[in-house]
Amino acid sequence: MSSTFSFSAVFTPLVANLSSLSVSSVANAASPTTMSTNGMVTTPHYHASQAALEILKGGGNAVDAAIAAASTLAAVYPHMNSIGGDNFWLIYNAKTNELRALNASGRAGERATIEFYQKQGYEKIPSRGYLAANTVPGVVSGWEQAYNYAQKTIGNSLPWNQLLTSAIRYAEIGVPVTPSQETWTKTNIDEKDQEFRALQRFPAFRQTYLKANGEPYTVGEIFKQPELAQTLKVIASQGATAFYRGEIAQRIVTDVQKNGGLLTLQDFAQHTANWVEPISANYRGYQAYNFPPNTQGIASLSILNILNNFDLTKIREGTADYYHLIVEATKQAFADRDKFVSDPEFVKIPVDSLLSETHGRQLAARISMNQTKKEAKPLDPKGDTVWLGVVDKDGNAVSLIQSIYHDFGSGIVAGNTGVLLQNRGSFFSLDKNHINRLEPRKRTFHTLNPAMLFRAGKPYLIYGTMGGEGQPQTQAAIVTRIVDYGFSVQEAIAAPRWLHGRTWGASSNDLKIEGRVPENVTAELAKRGHPVNVVANYTDTMGHAGAILIDPETNVLHGGADPRGDGSAVGY
Repeated sequence: MSSTFSFSAVFTPLVANLSSLSVSSVANAASPTTMSTNGMVTTPHYHASQAALEILKGGGNAVDAAIAAASTLAAVYPHMNSIGGDNFWLIYNAKTNELRALNASGRAGERATIEFYQKQGYEKIPSRGYLAANTVPGVVSGWEQAYNYAQKTIGNSLPWNQLLTSAIRYAEIGVPVTPSQETWTKTNIDEKDQEFRALQRFPAFRQTYLKANGEPYTVGEIFKQPELAQTLKVIASQGATAFYRGEIAQRIVTDVQKNGGLLTLQDFAQHTANWVEPISANYRGYQAYNFPPNTQGIASLSILNILNNFDLTKIREGTADYYHLIVEATKQAFADRDKFVSDPEFVKIPVDSLLSETHGRQLAARISMNQTKKEAKPLDPKGDTVWLGVVDKDGNAVSLIQSIYHDFGSGIVAGNTGVLLQNRGSFFSLDKNHINRLEPRKRTFHTLNPAMLFRAGKPYLIYGTMGGEGQPQTQAAIVTRIVDYGFSVQEAIAAPRWLHGRTWGASSNDLKIEGRVPENVTAELAKRGHPVNVVANYTDTMGHAGAILIDPETNVLHGGADPRGDGSAVGY
C-alpha cells in the first residue's frame, strides 16, 4: 500500500472533520456518545458510574465522585479491582487552573530482597501467592490524599464516610455477577496452570470468590463480600489510618507472615502517597499530559511525539498504514521505556530528553512504512485494572487508574479482611543489573498511566484504559481518532483496536487485532512482517477504555464507555 511520511511536524490542530477518511467499522458503536452539561462520569461498571453520579448530584466534587466510583468498583468488579492495589491520579483544579498528579503506588517491603528469593530457590518472583504480594497496597492512601487536597482547594467536598456508602452496600447485600466476572473466575481456577491460575489453591480465595461447592458464580447470581464490607465500614469511620496503622494492617500482616510472606507492620505504617509533577508533550497544538515514572506514561506521550512527525491527513484511519504506523511508533517508545523507566528515587531517568521534539524526530526516522521492525522484549499486555474519569459542574476533572496487576492480583485475600492483595511486585526483576531490580522500599515499574489532553490551557479530553502494555496503544488510538479524524468519543472507543504484545506465559509477542478490521488490511499487515493474530470483534483483551470530551465552545460534556466492558458513561 502507498504511504506518506513527513519529517515536518504538524503542530496546528486539525479542525476539519476527517471522519470520511476512516475505514473503521464504527456504525455499531454500541451506544451513542452521552452528553450533559452539569457533570459526567465514565467507569467500566454501570453501578460505579451511578454511584459517582449520585455524589455529583448531591453536590460533591469530581474527586469525591472518583472515590465513590473507585470504592464501588472494588465491590462490584472484584476480579478487576481491589482496595489491596495501587492507584494513580491526575486531578485538574478549575479554581487554580492547576493539574496535579498523585502517585499512590506501594513500595516493596523492607524485607523484600533479591537474596531472599534466591535463597528460596527462585529465579523469578512467583506470579501468585504470598510471595507475589510483596508491595504495600496504595489505594486507600490515594483516596484519602486526594480527598484532603480537594477539600482544602476545590471545595464542595461531601463527608468522607458518605463516599463509601455505595461500596459498602454492594459488598454487604451483594451484586449480580457480570459475564466478565464469571469468565475470569472460570479462567483463574484452571488447575492445569499452577503458575498463573488455579487460585482455588488459596483457601481465602476459594471462600471469597467461589460458591460453597467450589463452583464459580454465574451471570446474574448474587455475589457478596461481607468481610470487605466490614473493612470498608472501618475505613469509612476511621480513614486511611485504620488501614495502615490499625487493626486492618495488623490482620493483613499477621496472615502474610504466617504464610511465609514479607510485608511488615512497619511497611504499612511508613507508606505514603506522593504528589509528583505530571509530564507532557505537544500533539498538533494540544498538550498531552500523563504520569511520570515509575509508570509508562512516558511511553504514551512518546508515541504521540513520534506521530507528530507524520501527516495523518494523508493516512486513512483504519488502513494498514494507520495500524502499522502506530505499532511501529509503539515499538520505538517501548524500547526507551524498557531501558530507562523504574522508580525515579532509585535511578535517574532523562524524561525531558526522551520527550523532546528532537528525540521524537529521531525515533520517527527509524520507522519504515513498508516493513515491520523487531522490537524490544515486550511486557504482559493485560492487567487487573480499572480506569475512570469524572468532570463536575465546576470543570474540575479526574483521570484515575486503579489496579492489582493480574486479574485477582496475588490470589491472596488476607486476614479475613476481604482485601485482595495485588501482585504488582511480581514484576520486579531478580537480576541485580536490571533497571527494575527488586530493592527494599522501591516502587516497581507500573503500566498504569491516566491521561488528559489540554486545548488552550484547559482540559479537552479526559481519557484512559486498563490493559497493561495496551494502555499507550489504546490512548494513541483514542487521541488520533478524535483529534486527527474527527470521531465522536464513543466512536473512537468502540472502533476496532489492536494490541502489540504478549499474554502471560507466552514466549513470543504477536499483533492482536479485532475481527472487524477488513481482511485485506490484516493481510497487508502480515505482508509487512507483523505476526497478525485476528481475535474476536470486541474483546476485553484490548482493555476497557473510556473518555470525556469537554467542548470548549459550549462546555457540553461528551462521555463514552467501552462496549468491551460492563461500563457506562452517565451525566446530568
